[in-house]
Amino acid sequence: MASKPDETRDGVDLTNLDQPLFDGAEATKRDLVDYLDAVHGRILPELRERPLSVVRIRPGQPKFMQKNVPKYTPEWVKTVQVWAEASKREVSYALCDDRRTLLWFANQRAVEYHPTLMRAGRWDRVTHLVLDLDPPEGETFAMAVQAVLLVRQALTDSGLAGAVKTSGAKGVHVIVPIADTVTIEDAAAATRAIAARAEKLDPSVATTAYIKEDRHGKVFVDSTRSGGATVVAAYSPRVRPGTTVSFPVSWDDLESVSPRDFTVRTAPGLLGDRDPWADALPAPQQIPEDVLEEGRAIPVARVAAMHEGKRRKRAREAQAETDAAPQDKPAT
Repeated sequence: MASKPDETRDGVDLTNLDQPLFDGAEATKRDLVDYLDAVHGRILPELRERPLSVVRIRPGQPKFMQKNVPKYTPEWVKTVQVWAEASKREVSYALCDDRRTLLWFANQRAVEYHPTLMRAGRWDRVTHLVLDLDPPEGETFAMAVQAVLLVRQALTDSGLAGAVKTSGAKGVHVIVPIADTVTIEDAAAATRAIAARAEKLDPSVATTAYIKEDRHGKVFVDSTRSGGATVVAAYSPRVRPGTTVSFPVSWDDLESVSPRDFTVRTAPGLLGDRDPWADALPAPQQIPEDVLEEGRAIPVARVAAMHEGKRRKRAREAQAETDAAPQDKPAT
């Protein structure tokens, strides 16, 4: 027999609300539900009509990413079927279009919300470019900020504008809304060009090197979020110490904040009645032709890294064979 829910909101039974959310969360499941309910009017525009992946965490278990909705998903949760080439099967993604669905996900202990860059009704277009600034292991948020300011300068020099938010982890995301006339291939090319321009502004801080060992302690300007990729939504919580939130920050305030400033407990009070993400996002933009031309000439990072990885492996194997070969003895 099912246990009685702690409470019901918008027709959704909410259970076990006083359980800790996860080890180190500094928050309960109730804190997660209350937070998502408080910001539902702000986060839903980021999720609406976009195939959604969520990161869930059950008590005492490791976190996991859920793409395919479970069989017990209520029939009122909208879904869309997407062919997954990698697994050769159709995946049934949720569309989190309303408060009721968001509350249901919260009750499933879905902490993180990762929508696609495209909408379900328009598979041939992404709505924005994403540049993900990822500082090296052990480095501070301040280093990511140095790199993100280079990205801002690269955008300005290219005649483009973007909005910035903390990732909720250790990095920063720059989002650049684009016109729906831009193809997926050209959007990917533009992202590569902007990343390369940021790197050129100060190669001692930023790098576009996809292979970790080639980054040499610099901030990785990740330009690979394109096509069917996802990015954590603005206002989404993260499975991180303190249950931090991916939070909008003004360009002027970047150097005076820390990711831990924004958590499920603190964010609603910081927001008040505002929606700083909606206010910060520029209107969709056309991409200048010189940016596209530059980007088209830059190899796709993942593909280039795969070929380079194979080349290095062959070189190591050849060297190992040389080292293992018997050596000629000197003449006597």
